[in-house]
Amino acid sequence: MRIVKNTVVSLHYKMIDQEGNVMEETEEPVSYLHGGYDGIFPAVEEALHEKETGAALSLQMEPEDAFGEYDEELMRVEPRNAFPEEVAVGMQFEGGEEDSDDFCIYTVREITDDVVVVDGNHPYAGMTFQFECTVTEVRPATAEELSHGHVHGPHGHEH
Repeated sequence: MRIVKNTVVSLHYKMIDQEGNVMEETEEPVSYLHGGYDGIFPAVEEALHEKETGAALSLQMEPEDAFGEYDEELMRVEPRNAFPEEVAVGMQFEGGEEDSDDFCIYTVREITDDVVVVDGNHPYAGMTFQFECTVTEVRPATAEELSHGHVHGPHGHEH
């Protein structure tokens, strides 16, 4: 079966930085709903369109194609007393501007006696990397998957 709109695509992938280090790699296949449902990078989805099971792909991903440019404005220095006592570097918190529905996941980068430095950028923001994948399965999406806009069951979303 070919990868076309409204098919479920399962694949193994690996992301490799410019020094050749593996940033991320799947052990089990992951699945996404093909056809503009934002389940995978648009550049990858476009490159996989019309391919079949077994297809392999290697794409260089620029920041604008993946996790975006690094935004210095998403670095914040907050008062230490605004955080729980057990706060630790690497912890993540949801935050945003008052009176706004927009929110961001902030990662704690540094802690001192007086302040906590948090970063709202994705850990891979600003990075160029190689995205390699192999398609393991292609199947038609179910009516329920189409109505929800994502994959259900193995390698997908569970309700």
